[in-house]
Amino acid sequence: MESKFIKYVGTDDLRDFLFENQWTLPEGVAYNSYVVADEKTALIDTAAAAFGDKFIAEVKRATGGKPVDYLIINHMEPDHSALIALARKNWPDMTIVTNAKAVPMVAGYHGITDNILIVNENDTLDLGHCSLVFKMTPMVHWPETMMTYLPEEETLFSGDAFGCFGALKGRGEDHFEEFRDEMVRYYASIVGKYGQTVQAAMKKLAGVPVSRICSTHGPVWEKDIPKVLDIYDRMSRYQTAKGVCIVYGSMYGNTAEAAKAIYEECKARGIKCAIHDAVTENPSFIYKDIFEYDTLVCGAPTYNNEIFPAVAHILKGVAARMIKNHKFAAFGSYTWVGGSVKLMNLMAESAGLQVLGEGMPFKQAFSQAKPDIKAFVDILEA
Repeated sequence: MESKFIKYVGTDDLRDFLFENQWTLPEGVAYNSYVVADEKTALIDTAAAAFGDKFIAEVKRATGGKPVDYLIINHMEPDHSALIALARKNWPDMTIVTNAKAVPMVAGYHGITDNILIVNENDTLDLGHCSLVFKMTPMVHWPETMMTYLPEEETLFSGDAFGCFGALKGRGEDHFEEFRDEMVRYYASIVGKYGQTVQAAMKKLAGVPVSRICSTHGPVWEKDIPKVLDIYDRMSRYQTAKGVCIVYGSMYGNTAEAAKAIYEECKARGIKCAIHDAVTENPSFIYKDIFEYDTLVCGAPTYNNEIFPAVAHILKGVAARMIKNHKFAAFGSYTWVGGSVKLMNLMAESAGLQVLGEGMPFKQAFSQAKPDIKAFVDILEA
């Protein structure tokens, strides 16, 4: 990033941990923060608690030892806001700049109630030769989220929007193809429920010239902005590619055999497809492919007259994300009394998915029941 005013002060997190204590990070994650240095200096967002000393040192390096005049808070989630109190300790005269919905969160997390400047839609903060303009984007994906715009460089500090999993490892700009799947996984896991408010934010920003997007996770986007915007636009409208995402859980291998047979039949017909074991895989990878393809196929044995828990959990996640424009089919084994296929169909229907027929329950061993895989895939392909 070549900029007259902006300096990057973020950090990579390569620790072995679950993001939000839920999502695996095989490639790590970046916490991005930025200094806008002019006659006045503004720090935009902070970082996670584990990186306090490193973060403060980076900010002091970027400012050349000058004090930070303003701390802009776009989002109060603690992976970005954990160091607010530490920043105030280092720069006691620093003014915190945020919107009214974030103010009680600043007090609740950090006990800070003084020297806070509340901004509203299109308010401007003059830094000297450049300025910051504030855009309110509530529920993308918390109620207090906002974005900050630097018109002199057509730069949008977008908070979590347009971000992705994956540490930068020196890859500071674009590299869209390297980060594309982690952007989809990030959106599907964290932002997926908020398609309507993402669309509202994108419409609000449609008339704003943007040559650079500085999000709180992932690269600084410059060359590939159209591709980034397209992903968020399509995902927030639940627009998918034609294909099948097979999600299964299995107790003794029979439902797993059926899942793999469905997968092989789909591949043989040239249908784009993905397959996931809900027992062993982190749900974030499953949600990613559910957002990618227009047909969700779930397989689960009947367990205590209910859906096998790992698959029920995924279906609850689908409902919570308000996923639209999807077709659905179910299959699964049972020993004495069935029920999981019917219950999965009911869950899918209540979530707004289009259920394709009664599904494919089969009794006991897959090898003995010999369910009609070809007929099942015919329904998916129709």
